[in-house]
Amino acid sequence: MSTAPPPATGAWREGDPLGGRRWVQLEGPVPGARIAYETWGTLAPGGSNAVLVEHALTGDSHVVGPAGPGHPTPGWWDGLIGPGRAVDTDRYFVVCPNVLGGCQGTTGPASTAPDGRAWGSRFPSVGIREQVAAEVALADALGITRWAAVLGGSMGGMRALEWAVATPDRVAALLLLACPAAASAEQIAWASPQLHAIRADPGWQGGDYHDTPTGPWDGLGVARRIAHVTYRSEPELATRFGRDVQPDGRFSVESYLDHHAAKLAHRFDAASYILLTEAMNGHDVGKGRGGVEAALSRVTARTVVAGVDSDRLYPLAQQEVLATHIPTADGLRVITSPSGHDGFLTETSQLSALLKELL
Repeated sequence: MSTAPPPATGAWREGDPLGGRRWVQLEGPVPGARIAYETWGTLAPGGSNAVLVEHALTGDSHVVGPAGPGHPTPGWWDGLIGPGRAVDTDRYFVVCPNVLGGCQGTTGPASTAPDGRAWGSRFPSVGIREQVAAEVALADALGITRWAAVLGGSMGGMRALEWAVATPDRVAALLLLACPAAASAEQIAWASPQLHAIRADPGWQGGDYHDTPTGPWDGLGVARRIAHVTYRSEPELATRFGRDVQPDGRFSVESYLDHHAAKLAHRFDAASYILLTEAMNGHDVGKGRGGVEAALSRVTARTVVAGVDSDRLYPLAQQEVLATHIPTADGLRVITSPSGHDGFLTETSQLSALLKELL
C-alpha cells in the first residue's frame, strides 16, 4: 500500500490506465452514463454460455487477475473463475460489471458530468433496481438474452436476486450468497454511523470534493472500520489479535482496522460509498410486488442459496427466507467459516463446490 496521502478520491478517472475494462453507453437519468465491465472466455453463438458475476459494496469488475495498471487490487474471486476452475472459462463467458454509481469505471459521483465537472452531489440516487436495469442494458448490448447463471454475494447477491425476480426469463441458474431479501433494521442501523461519519468530515464539502485537493478520508476511514468489524466474527478477531499491544501502544486489532481504512481511501470514493450503502439500505425485493414471499415466488431459475455460519451482518436466518420461498431452491447450504460475512469471499473450496453444483 502506498504511504503517500490519498487523492481526494480513490476512484478510477479518465486518463487512468484502462486495465481490462470495456464500456457500454447507457440511456437513462444520468446523461452520458456508461457501464464498465470485464470479460473472460468466449461468448458462444446465441450467448447461451454467459455467466454474470455481481460484486459487493467495495468490489469492482476485476473479479479475476492480478493487481496492475488500472486495477489497484487483485481479482476478488480469483480462485473460482478461470480455465478448469469452478466457473470454467474454457466453457463459460464470464461478465463482471462495475455497478452503476460505483467508482471503478462505471459512471458515478466521481465521474465527469457533461459540464466538465465531477458529478459529485448532483449524481442522482440509484437503487438496486436501477442498477440492475443498467446491467440489463449491458446484457442487451452484448447480445445476451438469457444468462446461464447469475452469481452474487452480499450487495452482489441483492442484484442477482433482483435479476431473477424482475426478469425471470433471463436467468437460468442463480447463486445467492450471504444476502437478504430485504435489508433489516439492524443492517440499516450499522450503516447509519458510517454515513454520518463521511458526511461529518470537513473534507466532504457537501459531496463536491472530487476536483479539490482534499477528500473526506477520515470519515471514509471511520466508515470502513465500522463496516469491517461487521464483516468478520468475534471468535476470529479474538484468535488473531486478542489483547495484543504493538510497540506504538495501539492494540493490534486497532492497527488491523487502521490498515483497511487507509487501503480503502486509496482505491475507493466516499460519495460512491454513501450512494451504494443507501442502495443497500433501500433493498426490498418485495416492495411494490406484494411482499417478499410473492416476489420470491417469481423466481424460475435453478437456485442455490448459501450463507456463512459465523456471519453477524447477514445472518443465516435471512438466507433461510430465500431458500424457503424461492420455489426452485433446494434448501439452504451453509458455509462453515471463522471469517464471518467475508467467508463468501474467502472460503474458496466450499464456494467451488457450490458453483459446481449449480453449473
